[in-house]
Amino acid sequence: MKIYHERENHTFYTVVKNLKCVLDYELHGEDIEIYHTYVPESLRGQGIAAALTEEISKYALENNLKIIPTCSYAVSFYRRNFEKYKNILKEDSLQNDGSCRIK
Repeated sequence: MKIYHERENHTFYTVVKNLKCVLDYELHGEDIEIYHTYVPESLRGQGIAAALTEEISKYALENNLKIIPTCSYAVSFYRRNFEKYKNILKEDSLQNDGSCRIK
């Protein structure tokens, strides 16, 4: 699956079966807040949101950014994969349960 990064819109996305799946973020200095992920219902459970989250994790690592997950999916993802990503997570950023917001 090809994942695209629209820096000007602060979005990572992919298109599967003509449906767009997105992960939206905001930059706050040296922090990157993941505030929204969306995968259409018919595509859920196929690892698409995880692939988008892994891609932004690579981006954060390459750019020395700390991730603040505020989207409920992102919070859950980083809790499940804490050991792998703990070095790029902002300290205490997993203390909330997350709440997605729309752009």
